Parts: sequence; structure tokens; C-alpha cells
Amino acid sequence: MTEQRLFPKPLSARDITPFSSARQAWFWFVRCQTARIEGARVVADAGEVVRPCDPDDVYNAVMRLKKGGVLNDRHLQVLEYFGLVEREPDPRDPREKGKGDLWQQALEALENVLVTRGIVKRGRDESFHHEDGVVELGGDLSPCGM
Repeated sequence: MTEQRLFPKPLSARDITPFSSARQAWFWFVRCQTARIEGARVVADAGEVVRPCDPDDVYNAVMRLKKGGVLNDRHLQVLEYFGLVEREPDPRDPREKGKGDLWQQALEALENVLVTRGIVKRGRDESFHHEDGVVELGGDLSPCGM
């Protein structure tokens, strides 16, 4: 019987940037998966930002939550649909109310797993407003040049 050799993934020389939320990690995973289906090869450390995981790590975390009974098929359907349309359920739309609850439950469970694994770093602001840098807007900012 031959001995199996395991080759560790090379560590990037660049800074690794964890995700700021499970939401961000999920949308990243769905975009990577869509690119794969369209024929792209996902290669570690090839993007502008180095992430602390492969897309498969996010998928595996979701599948472990399903296998453990934390998530069910409805959760997965909501994650898949809103991942593909690249938006969250709209709480103002009564048709998406129940889906929004499933979305939140799934992302909370996923975030706990991803934080434990170092893929998500809590406390990072996902918005464009950071204290580190202030952007001064200039020029005519009135609507329609009024």
C-alpha cells in the first residue's frame, strides 16, 4: 500500500484579510462558485485580496451545519437564491419576510463557525465609513447639476 503524501498550502507573503461578516464570505463563495461553473479555475492567492480560506471552506462549513441539524433545506434554498441574486432578503417585502428570518438564522450560525476558524473577524466595519480614512468629496454634488 502506498503512503499518501499531503502537501501543505503555501503561505502567502501578502497580508491575509479576513472577511468582516459571514454575509461577505457567503457572497464571495457564491461568486467564486459561479466563476467555476463558467469555467474559471479558482487559484489561491491570485486575487487582489488574500483571504484566509478557499471557497470550499465556506461551503464545507455550511454543509457541516446542515449535517449537524443546525440548518435545514429551507435555509440552504434561501442562502442559494439570495447568494445568486447577490442581495439580502428585503424586509419591506411581505413575500420575503419568512425568507429574511431564515437568512438571518443561517448567517448567524455560519458566522459563529467562520469566526472560530479565523475566516471572519468580528468587529470590522463592513460599510464604506471608516475612521482610518476620510474621503473628501469635491465638485458639484447637487442632483442633476442643479
